[in-house]
Amino acid sequence: MIDIKLIRENKDLVKENIKKKFQDSKLPLVDEVYDYDLEVRKIQTKADELKSNKNKLSSEIGLLMRDKKIEEANKIKEDIKKMGEEITSLEEKQNNLNAEIKKRMLVIPNIIDASVPIGKDDSENVEVEKFGEPVVPDYEIPYHADIIESVNGMDKDAAGRTSGEGFYYLLGDIARLHEAMIAYARDYMINHGFTYAIPPFMIRSDIVTGVMSFAEMEAMMYKIEGEDLYLIGTSEHSMIGKFKGQILKEAELPIKMTSYSPCFRKEGGAHGLEERGLYRVHQFEKQEMIVICKREEAMDLYNKMWKLTVDIFRHWDIPVRQLECCSGDLADLKVKSCDIEAWSPRQKKYFEVGSCSTLGDAQARRLGIRVKGEKGNYYPNTLNNTVVASPRGLIALIENNYQSDGSIKIPKVLQPYMGGLEVIKKAN
Repeated sequence: MIDIKLIRENKDLVKENIKKKFQDSKLPLVDEVYDYDLEVRKIQTKADELKSNKNKLSSEIGLLMRDKKIEEANKIKEDIKKMGEEITSLEEKQNNLNAEIKKRMLVIPNIIDASVPIGKDDSENVEVEKFGEPVVPDYEIPYHADIIESVNGMDKDAAGRTSGEGFYYLLGDIARLHEAMIAYARDYMINHGFTYAIPPFMIRSDIVTGVMSFAEMEAMMYKIEGEDLYLIGTSEHSMIGKFKGQILKEAELPIKMTSYSPCFRKEGGAHGLEERGLYRVHQFEKQEMIVICKREEAMDLYNKMWKLTVDIFRHWDIPVRQLECCSGDLADLKVKSCDIEAWSPRQKKYFEVGSCSTLGDAQARRLGIRVKGEKGNYYPNTLNNTVVASPRGLIALIENNYQSDGSIKIPKVLQPYMGGLEVIKKAN
């Protein structure tokens, strides 16, 4: 949610930003907010005048009663009563207008950074940099589900019986490898100064609307029937929500945390070969990172955050690239975002394994997170980044470490988490 001062002082900037995001249907909202805000301030001025007059008259009643001017005192009491009724009416009207303003402000997109490329959708995202040389071996890389099944590492049929489509059992060394990746990512982040957390896996609706747009919520989140609770789609939501309504000390910034959680999403994706495996599922596990910082620190921290993800994947012998998200691919709260994509030697292309975003003060403003500074309180900036999400990260690791004999080489940094195991061999 942007600062309403932007609409008061520079409507054209807000409208131009909406156009850059190809959301022209939202343009009328800016003028509506502007007009409602003018009316709210006029009402406030009138209400303040009435309150001032009411207070002055109230102070006169005692003097009149002392001087036994009962009739005059009663007349003033009647005037004060009418003023009170008018003030109540004005406040009710003001509250209704403020509700209309908030409803519109929640869907007006955040102001994107000047460096964001302009484009309509993810097809116009821009490759910035590659890390590691993408290799296609001279032997065939089977589909990841077939590789995993060949080492007795997955059972989707059983998951279908217990839970339906989009769920899975990971078994044996594959399950262990999955956990090794999460554990390595956890320790890597701790060693880089992030505080480890395991957050709640369900959050209330006020946290949901504080951290994301309505469109995202509808597309992603599972609602717990009969309760004001949603299953999290990413631990970023509960981690940022942790600070709701808090006033933080400036000396404590930046706050850097890394969190583990299972994640739950509605998305089933398109049907076809890629959906037979683990690429699009309703449940997965993720190591996340969030940062709360001063505005002037945000961009530097943003660049450090996505590079940490790159480093981890390179430690697993996986080539990756950074892809800058264009304006039309940014969710409404985001100022700037990039995807980290891993190389698939089977598909001979990259696929998304994580994303990093800076959201300005939008989430802090929605959730009432403030910082006590030398010149008064202010809203901090919030950032988030996927450290590693499995099973997508698992798919990338398996494909890039698949060997010609059907075995999966375990990267050296993960071997200690696998009890020293160096290779997952094909089942007999």
